[in-house]
Amino acid sequence: MIMKKIDISAHINEIQLSSCIMNASGALCTTDQELSDLLDSSSGAIVTKSCTSRPRKGNIKPRYFEWNMGSINSMGLPNLGIDFYLNFLEEKKTKKPVFLSISGLSIEENFFLIRKANYSSKITAIELNLSCPNLQEEVLGDDLHKIYGFLENVFKFNEKPLGIKLPPYFKEGYIKNMSLILNQFPIIFITCINSLPNGIFVDTSNETAVIQPKNGFGGIGGSIIKPFALANIRKFYTYLRKDISIIGCGGISSGKDIFEHILCGASAVQIGTQLMKEGVTVFDRLKKEFTLFLRKKNYSSINSFKGKLKKFQ
Repeated sequence: MIMKKIDISAHINEIQLSSCIMNASGALCTTDQELSDLLDSSSGAIVTKSCTSRPRKGNIKPRYFEWNMGSINSMGLPNLGIDFYLNFLEEKKTKKPVFLSISGLSIEENFFLIRKANYSSKITAIELNLSCPNLQEEVLGDDLHKIYGFLENVFKFNEKPLGIKLPPYFKEGYIKNMSLILNQFPIIFITCINSLPNGIFVDTSNETAVIQPKNGFGGIGGSIIKPFALANIRKFYTYLRKDISIIGCGGISSGKDIFEHILCGASAVQIGTQLMKEGVTVFDRLKKEFTLFLRKKNYSSINSFKGKLKKFQ
């Protein structure tokens, strides 16, 4: 019996990925070695650490903690600065799509970073992180009026494929209104969701929080946030233009989880907490699990079921 080939390649708008599975920005993608390991891995693309104009040490440690159902972090955007990432990419030869994640600390810094990224031929696309919950109380992704004006100015000069990493939203009206704004601009993808803000995890032995920055408050990731990620993906899939791809992120630790993200409307997925736990071999395991899952479901490609979540009957 000949086994039917399962195709898990993907498109982010017109960007071709050999696999729909990639890393999430922030997870093992900061240093030369980490990025090199990602380039050598079986991921379909790589995403750099969200960078600023200058290197940042980030928040005081301990700033990351895992438990069986998830993770909490308040990293504070530690990164080596945009020049490091641009120079790294200039020196490396890769056919793998590269998404440069940027996260300026102000609107003006984001303009500067986007302009600089536009000069690099090695960058496939820009992932503009408007959702880091660990720097200030209000992120740009939470302000509909500001984000419209910001994007209006960005697309006066930006010529690179550009997508936006969004925070989790909990009201359908907000997702609808955000989609109405995004639909007016030549955005090629969104990534949703970033970690859930303002969580806390308690160490009962010491009767303290498990991380030090922000009095123990941080962003929650891992399996525990998957239902929120799926809800955001599904709602955005309903309201966005169909040429805006969705990259699902949040709670993926198995091939079944990938299936759920794509069934809700994602074109590709990013792995964060589970990559931190396993390292780059996680891509091999997930590809195998996802392929086997599709074979059992009798699907030959992700386009066979993408966005086709059925209503309960």
